[in-house]
Amino acid sequence: MRKKPLPRLIVCSLGGLTLLPLYAHGQQTDPVDQLLIQVTEGQRTEVGITHIVSEPVRRLASDPAVSLSRMGGRGLEPVIRGQSQERVGVLLDGIRVEGACPNRMDPPTSRLSSALAPTLQVLTNNRTLRWGPVAGGQIVATTADPAFNGRTTTGQITVGGTDNGNGKLANAAAAVGSDDAWLRLSGGYDEANDYEDGSGNEVRSAYKNAEGRVEGGWRSASDVYVKTMASRQEERDVKYAGSGMDAPKTDTDFYRLELGAPVAKGEWSLLAWQADVDHIMDNFSLRSAGMMKMQTNSTTETRGLRFILDQSPTSRIDWAAGVDVETNDWDATLLNVNGAMPMTASLMWPGVERERAGVFAEAFMRFGSAAKVGAGLRYDRVEMDATKANQSVGMSSPAALYSKEYNVDAVPVNDDNVSGFASAEWRLPHQQALTLTASRSVRSPGVTERYIARSTMADSWIGNPQLDTEKHYKLELALKGQSSQWHWKPVIWMDQVADFVRRYKTNTSGCSKSNGCTRYENIDARLLGVEASLGWSDGTWSSNSALAAVRGENRDDNKALAQIPPLQFVQTLAWQQQGHSIEAQWQLARSQDRIDLASGLDAGTSAGYGVFNLFGSHPLTRYLTFNWALDNLFDNTWAPHVSRRNSDPFNTEAVRVNEPGRTVRAALTARW
Repeated sequence: MRKKPLPRLIVCSLGGLTLLPLYAHGQQTDPVDQLLIQVTEGQRTEVGITHIVSEPVRRLASDPAVSLSRMGGRGLEPVIRGQSQERVGVLLDGIRVEGACPNRMDPPTSRLSSALAPTLQVLTNNRTLRWGPVAGGQIVATTADPAFNGRTTTGQITVGGTDNGNGKLANAAAAVGSDDAWLRLSGGYDEANDYEDGSGNEVRSAYKNAEGRVEGGWRSASDVYVKTMASRQEERDVKYAGSGMDAPKTDTDFYRLELGAPVAKGEWSLLAWQADVDHIMDNFSLRSAGMMKMQTNSTTETRGLRFILDQSPTSRIDWAAGVDVETNDWDATLLNVNGAMPMTASLMWPGVERERAGVFAEAFMRFGSAAKVGAGLRYDRVEMDATKANQSVGMSSPAALYSKEYNVDAVPVNDDNVSGFASAEWRLPHQQALTLTASRSVRSPGVTERYIARSTMADSWIGNPQLDTEKHYKLELALKGQSSQWHWKPVIWMDQVADFVRRYKTNTSGCSKSNGCTRYENIDARLLGVEASLGWSDGTWSSNSALAAVRGENRDDNKALAQIPPLQFVQTLAWQQQGHSIEAQWQLARSQDRIDLASGLDAGTSAGYGVFNLFGSHPLTRYLTFNWALDNLFDNTWAPHVSRRNSDPFNTEAVRVNEPGRTVRAALTARW
């Protein structure tokens, strides 16, 4: 492993910032006036009613600005405003998590706990820089602290299942202590067989998933607090209809420690974390082996430290500053296991290391009740290297592949990324607020985009170490308001991207491989979008309508960008009374013919669809609740436009990995 000292910036920043006074953010009571910075680390948040899902990220499907790309039964990949994968950051209780699969069988959102049901917040712009710049989007998942309400124990147990795929789910959490000092244990297990789509065809989607977590917290009378957590997740025998391989084993270990204390007008917080993921995928354990038995062993290790100071010197001014450091190590090796001794076929991630150090400062000011403004600046130093690039595999090496395809001589890369934002909000009559946000976000290309090095007899997939950083220049205008029983929010936005990292695939005539060759390049791109929501409620009945549309353009070639979802609309109608609730949901999407076939990401054009779902929750006793859901009531055959290309040889009719057909889900939850 390459050893070198962290930049002096870290030491200087930590030394200087620890001398500054600190604070906690003030709260506003006006329903239109939201927090300037919504802090989720170290805070208690209430978890609303959650439907019975094996992956909590599925709850985001009710937002038309978010699409979910399916490859199999697990590992749904969120697409936010037409951008996904490396452009969507995920923080799990403040921990930044990286996947261990080069083919993204394990996106960071697959690590969300189903036992503790975290709240999910989707960020689409730089309203704060404490978690890094927002390129395409950011998902902040927060697990609530236990609420004891004067008791010494609290917890819950859930047991449920689904008919389509014969799914089973059981999870539990129990805490002992008080609001000031507590210990909680939680865990869960869920499994399912292959489900059927609306046409009755089986979709390769079986999986087994188990998780366990122990955590504790302590807070003194002076509000000094300590929180710690350790967790493990084990996924077994996960099938993927959208891949040529399955994942017989994936293990994930998390460790987290957070400290904080009030000083003067605010508080400081220090968060340290470690995340390790071990992943195995192959083409023979869970399916009939072809001529060649291939297996990929991959790992990722993440270590991070984040220090943040918040101050509110007056009721009108908030400011924050902080520094964070993070190291990542990726390693993935493709093996030919036909013989008695496995042979290395490719160093897919050739010992890639990334060191990142960042510092930020931001401030917000209110001008009475009429307006408020904010601005922030962040600098990140990113250093990447492929430490095994010169290691030979057969007649070649990763460095030789980079040199042949991109004429690259040096593999190490250093990026100096400067991001920032400016925002303003004006209060208008009738409880309305007009918000304008302008931002610049700089993203360093990811490990796969720069360093993937797979070359076989049938195909090749080579990253580009010379890729420039991706610069997003965003502008967003939103109007939020409410009147009597109504509330609304229209949004228009633009994202001008310099040096957008485009993945493209050449045909056999261009690369002499039967399955083509995948490469990366920088282009200029532009994304434009509109969103709108309109809701009504009288306390018993409620209705909400939401739509989102995005257009992505490759400005170099005057073509469409890949993986851009079509116009999407979600209509809900809900009833609730005396703890009972029933909700009807109608999801609609137009057809999409603006695609980039050369990317290898779009499976082709897609037809529109309409899916009707029902959900319900009913208290049976003071401590027992029955939850149910009826998905895809009319048993339609459908798939989101952004889902993976179907590669299941036993279901050749499907273009993409289809969603489940009609599915009944039910669960009993006991709380105390």
